[in-house]
Amino acid sequence: MPTLTAAYTIDKAEIILQDTTNIRWPEAELLAWFSDGQRELVMLRPDAYAQRVAHVLTNGTRQQIPSAGYQLIKVVRNMGADGNTPGRVVRKVPEEQLDASTPDWHASAPNAVTLHYTFDIREPRSFYVYPPAISPNTVELIYSSAPPPLAAKTDVQSVDDVYANALLDYVLYRGYSKDAESTANAQRAMGHRDAFEKSLGVKSQVDKSNVAMDEVRG
Repeated sequence: MPTLTAAYTIDKAEIILQDTTNIRWPEAELLAWFSDGQRELVMLRPDAYAQRVAHVLTNGTRQQIPSAGYQLIKVVRNMGADGNTPGRVVRKVPEEQLDASTPDWHASAPNAVTLHYTFDIREPRSFYVYPPAISPNTVELIYSSAPPPLAAKTDVQSVDDVYANALLDYVLYRGYSKDAESTANAQRAMGHRDAFEKSLGVKSQVDKSNVAMDEVRG
């Protein structure tokens, strides 16, 4: 759970920018960039702001995550007609596998229990379930959504504290971009942008390694 406020990052940015009195870079501007950074971070790491909900499926195979969502992460399990009764797990399968084994699966008999789901990252807000859902049918799903903009730098950030350094790089990237007519500042801006992206990429590789180790131990 996040504990750091935006001030933790913004105050550091002011020191690095040598503008602790906010003459060139107003606090409201830095705060807006911080909020932008959280949203961009989630675009690169959807799991950084994940929501877990009981979600009522619509009739049929094609489904949508909640309107506030950015990308599906996982369909976990059935939750019964009331949305509060944990049931059978829902397994992710490749769409090609369903197409090959059951070519008419979109027209199969509907069922109130979901067995499988399939998901294409090119359509991040949609997914398909098998067998076709029939109301009432509720599943637990995890999806990513955009962090809300912060109103003040005393607000707690939306993403985990481990992303504080990445957010600092993003704010500095935007700050130096404001004076990008200077070659030195343009280079600093791109350096911080690269650092922002690389830190998220490195964390992604660490997560993959941890998953692989867990599979080996299992």
